[in-house]
Amino acid sequence: MAAANPWDRAAEPNAAGLLLDRFVASGLVTQEMLNISKKSASCFVNFSRLQQMTNIQAEIYQKNLEIELLRLEKDAADVIHPSFLAQKCNALQNMNNHLEAVLKEKRSLRQRLLKPMCQENLPIEAVYHRYMVHLLELAVTFIERLENHLETIRNIPHLDENLKKMSKALAQMDILVTETEELAENILKWQEQQKEVSSCIPKILAEENYLHKHDAIMPSLPFTSEVHIQTVNAK
Repeated sequence: MAAANPWDRAAEPNAAGLLLDRFVASGLVTQEMLNISKKSASCFVNFSRLQQMTNIQAEIYQKNLEIELLRLEKDAADVIHPSFLAQKCNALQNMNNHLEAVLKEKRSLRQRLLKPMCQENLPIEAVYHRYMVHLLELAVTFIERLENHLETIRNIPHLDENLKKMSKALAQMDILVTETEELAENILKWQEQQKEVSSCIPKILAEENYLHKHDAIMPSLPFTSEVHIQTVNAK
């Protein structure tokens, strides 16, 4: 617990406080001077803040170092971590055992390689039979598509020319499409005209029939007029 300030007049009365009261009463010291003396110096406050900032920066630097170490440990985990090292050691041991078995059977393997393998069955463990079936299906599919793949590879150098030909063919196709659309429009117009003509044909036929009947009636009119004129003259 901090000790009480002996010069603080608000604290319990003591000799220092009584002395300050006398100075204030006599006018040697004012109350403002006493209030200023109570305030802490600003330079000491800045020093404390500077110390706090230094401590915080040191802590941040320490945390950054720890983060960097964790990153390095994560990146190098496959090299220095015991579990990864054990897995690599087991893989290397299995490979070593396989190479030792190959070296032991080197003579028999060489003879088998020199001997033709036609019309012979390779012994395969039962565990791998389903994988062989799938492998044979893939092989048959690959052989069926081999010619197409080879043809594609052969056409790679001529790819630019084929693209140019394709572009020309597309342009010609666009022209043909435009012409086809125009032809379709002309056909639709022609069909409309034919409908109009077919609708007008009955009217034309009716008019022709009417004209024929009228022509058949008109020749008799002059004959009657001549007869009438002759009768008048006779009278």
